[in-house]
Amino acid sequence: MFTKSSTLAALAIGLTALTTQAAVARDQIRIVGSSTVFPFSTAVAEQFGKTTGFPTPVVESTGSGGGFKLFCAGVGADTPDITNASRRMKASEFKTCNENGVTEIVESVVGFDGIVIANAIDAPSFALTREQLFKALAKGQGEPKKWSDIDPSLPDEAIEVLGPPPSSGTRDAFEELVIQEGAKEAGLDKEAISKLEIRTDGAWIDAGENDNLMVSKLATNPHAIAVFGYSFLDQNSDSIKGASIEGVEPEFEAIASGDYSVSRSLYYYIKKAHVGVIPGIAEYATEFASEAAGGEDGYLVDKGLIPLPDEAFVANQEIISKMTVITGEALH
Repeated sequence: MFTKSSTLAALAIGLTALTTQAAVARDQIRIVGSSTVFPFSTAVAEQFGKTTGFPTPVVESTGSGGGFKLFCAGVGADTPDITNASRRMKASEFKTCNENGVTEIVESVVGFDGIVIANAIDAPSFALTREQLFKALAKGQGEPKKWSDIDPSLPDEAIEVLGPPPSSGTRDAFEELVIQEGAKEAGLDKEAISKLEIRTDGAWIDAGENDNLMVSKLATNPHAIAVFGYSFLDQNSDSIKGASIEGVEPEFEAIASGDYSVSRSLYYYIKKAHVGVIPGIAEYATEFASEAAGGEDGYLVDKGLIPLPDEAFVANQEIISKMTVITGEALH
């Protein structure tokens, strides 16, 4: 005679079997997430496809927030194996993952990146502070129309900023590292800072998750500036230039040393339940963590990645080799 508990147990076994069968049916790694990490992840995927017997992974740019939603939806072939992120996973996202059965997650730190303010190479040059950016872009700060309204030394140009949408990790990092820090410099208290939002009157324009599209828009609009990762500035230095922040130029050495204040770590996350089921996940991660890819002279550095210091680089390799999972406590 079946009890309620035995019926539920049988259903769980059946669902597990279906999930396993579906997973086996997919032999290509699926990766989602950050537009900032996208070019690095794509380069590794292409190298991986060329040099191994595994198919080239499919990499999709969904934004960090969008990637976590897809990644945390559950376990099985209809969910991604890896998600890229230009910020660390939030404790709330980790909780959602766990609630949906994604209980073992491996965190890999890729390297560093700077958030840059860039415009067309022939447009006026900007030397900005975080306080000026806060006054220009935070809602409720007078909504200045021109940069020169904030400071006469700034260009007499309308404030028109192309930036990432709320789903983007770059947007999260920009709000934390620029808007909130600029508000502190302007003397706002913690409560006021916690309520800050980006302007919605047209001065800030959500330009989507395609950073290459933002670069191309700058070339046709000399009055606009844009917010994106350093790698896109590095790869398009013939057509765009970066603004200095607090007197420091957005250059490789300044970001690596920490002198450039608007910098952050880049990550990707592996669904451990898929390792050994979807072919090649461990091998892909090993390639990403290799000296040839992310080391000081690796091919990702040529694409604008700021590599990890030696000790952190070795520690990340060990995490990947052992597939060490993170805990919720580590994310608080």
